[in-house]
Amino acid sequence: MLNVAIKAARAAGAIINRAALDVDLLKVNVKGPNDFVSEVDRAAENAIIETLLQAYPDHGILAEESGNSHGNRTSEFQWIIDPLDGTTNFLHGLPIYAVSIGLAHRDVVQQAVVYDPARNDLFFASRGRGAFLNDRRLRVSKRINLSDALVGTGFPFRRGDDFERYLQMMQSVMQRCAGVRRPGAAALDLCYVAAGWYDGFFETGLNPWDVAAGSLMVTEAGGLIGNFTGESRFLHQREVVAGNPKIYGHLVHLLAPFTQGAKPAGAPVDTSVGATPAARKTLSRRQSKPAA
Repeated sequence: MLNVAIKAARAAGAIINRAALDVDLLKVNVKGPNDFVSEVDRAAENAIIETLLQAYPDHGILAEESGNSHGNRTSEFQWIIDPLDGTTNFLHGLPIYAVSIGLAHRDVVQQAVVYDPARNDLFFASRGRGAFLNDRRLRVSKRINLSDALVGTGFPFRRGDDFERYLQMMQSVMQRCAGVRRPGAAALDLCYVAAGWYDGFFETGLNPWDVAAGSLMVTEAGGLIGNFTGESRFLHQREVVAGNPKIYGHLVHLLAPFTQGAKPAGAPVDTSVGATPAARKTLSRRQSKPAA
């Protein structure tokens, strides 16, 4: 399944690279304010879907441009596809964009590929087998202090987005970390966490196809990923925070007040998603201590 996903990602990447030579000639439609889709998005998505369904005709498909109109909607296997994450970058000639393909079984991502065609960089992961960039094993960074951490994010850009809320989040994080970056492609952002180039990442307004593949990269590289309150069921919640275990914990504590699905007041924040039982016990003891 991973090999088929890689084949599909490279096919889409070839389409994107050819189109990058004549970006000005592309036909572009507007899905919403600052939300674009080009003929390249659609051509790349069609190539991916054709490759996947040729190998697995009974699988389901969830794709950014065509939704679940292809494949078997009742299958326990679902391919989650973003054919061109970072379309706005691509249309401006900024070479920060990627093809993202994840395979979920019963909503748990099992295989992941993120392909950066501009650099010919292939990120891939299989559950339980690690995450890789080309032929190099990936591990998250070892930084433990948020003050030393480089954090990735994304800015709201759609009409109706809560800009004031995001500015408050940015203020909370920026004042406590070494720097914040916003390249504009969430799938790559999560791969950068897996590679240790970022120490953490957070963003709101994301869809499953933005984060499915990248989420497995993070966990297979030894990192943690969840929603703003630290819960692991984030795929359809439109908010995500990721990082190495220490930075993830710091970010969750900062971002929990901004969650759209807030827990009851006074509920403990779970920063132990994916942690060992011993780590969970230690965290529980810390949370039960009275405040100084």
